[in-house]
Amino acid sequence: MTNLSVNLNKVALVRNTRNLEIPSVTKAAKICIEAGAQGITVHPRPDERHIRPADVYALAEILTVEFNIEGNPFQAPFMEIVRQVKPTQCTLVPDTPDTFTSDHGWNLLADGQRLIPIIEELKTLGIRVSLFMDAEPTQMELAQKIGADRIELYTEPYAAAFHHGDVQSVFPKYVIAAQAAQDVGLGINAGHDLNLQNLSKFCSIPHILEVSIGHALIADALESGLSAAVQAYLRVLSEANSEQWKM
Repeated sequence: MTNLSVNLNKVALVRNTRNLEIPSVTKAAKICIEAGAQGITVHPRPDERHIRPADVYALAEILTVEFNIEGNPFQAPFMEIVRQVKPTQCTLVPDTPDTFTSDHGWNLLADGQRLIPIIEELKTLGIRVSLFMDAEPTQMELAQKIGADRIELYTEPYAAAFHHGDVQSVFPKYVIAAQAAQDVGLGINAGHDLNLQNLSKFCSIPHILEVSIGHALIADALESGLSAAVQAYLRVLSEANSEQWKM
């Protein structure tokens, strides 16, 4: 079965708009774990637009499932955080500080050599290493040669094609890329814009070990839980009004 790792960046993004510490990132993690999620993912960026270093440390104290920390290892304070936390898995992503959201995988012909010492250090710390990669079969052998344990397929092109009813224009590329990775002994993760509609099709690719889902899952949680939240507030108001009439 493919594992689900819930990305909590968007919970932190909402929290950061006020100084009330709600919604709580750690409470959200506990809810996800109690619901059956096998992992928690965070992507702390240098500008702290959502997940902050303090969130990562707090999560490390309470998690009972796999902890996956994503980020660019060449941007501070990413490696400092990882060295202290020693998560189960570290997913290395080639985004720049001003990137709106991760939008491409590594070009290992250009960046492979400078990733080698990073990967070696992470593995010495006992951390599984995954590289965020486009669906390019020719890059998979390079990923294995520089020491990665897994690759995470960047799935936004797949999700966009699915949304526009043209999934078969890109889906075979992911099948071929996944097979190329498996052929050299790499595990396969996937993430970016996967949702309830497109997830099943993607996971028809054999042996996808893990999907990391954040934006769509948090959006679905808002919609599916909004009615219950409104009803809870209405109950409090009704009870308060009843107490007023007794006074």
